[in-house]
Amino acid sequence: MKIKSKDFEVKPHSDIDLKRVATLIEPFYDGKPHYKVLLDAHVKELRNLQPKLYADNRHALLIMFQAMDAAGKDGAIKHIMSGVNPQGVSVVSFRHPGPDVLAHDFLWNAIRVLPERGRIGIFNRSYYEEVLIVRVHPELLAAERLPEKTLEDGSIWKGRFRSIRALERHLHSNGTRIVKFFLHISKEEQRKRFLARLDDPEKNWKFNEADVRERNYWDEYMKAYEACLGATSTEYGPWFVVPADDKPNARLIISQIIIETLRGMPIDYPKTDVKRRKELQAFRRMLADEGLEPAKQSKR
Repeated sequence: MKIKSKDFEVKPHSDIDLKRVATLIEPFYDGKPHYKVLLDAHVKELRNLQPKLYADNRHALLIMFQAMDAAGKDGAIKHIMSGVNPQGVSVVSFRHPGPDVLAHDFLWNAIRVLPERGRIGIFNRSYYEEVLIVRVHPELLAAERLPEKTLEDGSIWKGRFRSIRALERHLHSNGTRIVKFFLHISKEEQRKRFLARLDDPEKNWKFNEADVRERNYWDEYMKAYEACLGATSTEYGPWFVVPADDKPNARLIISQIIIETLRGMPIDYPKTDVKRRKELQAFRRMLADEGLEPAKQSKR
């Protein structure tokens, strides 16, 4: 069964009901050995595509991950990008904002770490937190000390959606391709993964009591995601809702979409023109002649 990225893409300006979107689908693999073969093939292709992006040096790829806790963001990044040259990739995890972040507009913290041309940038969470967790917890918005006029008409979320679309359109027009993943996990699967973290001493460090408290806001989070996905999925910055109850299946879907995105970018190794070829040939002769010098000296 072939993975079709369009099956997971959110249409622009669409109304989404996440309760109707599956968190678990028929797997694209037949058992663990087959999964490993498929993922290895994806990793190999990414390893071959990434140097073209780097050498071409005209475009960048920005990959964003958003999800409820324990949905598998870290594991997806680790497994999918395992074969890519780390010099060409940057991973940024966005945590609770400090005073320096709160002193700026909500996009500033992410803009300063955008990937350079030729590189792949991965955001583990992103400025989308500003229309998700901040929307669920109004006290976080109050901490940002925004002008009263910004808040008084109640349209702050629509305004932030506009700002996000404008930024992503700007990035796209300047060579950065954007692909965004929402890992859609069920509340029951999250519960099981939290229990697994508690039962495994090597995974205890991953557990945070705040994660359990946030489960009380599950419905509010789903409504925030629904509004966000529909308002900010565009041709130049599409969202993909990935069923995340099956981690291996989710990784195959994500890696396939990333591969298709890179394939669709106009990247290749720079072509050598006639003038440059002559220059390279001259340098080659110089280097080849250096290798003959010790032999000439030995004859004396």
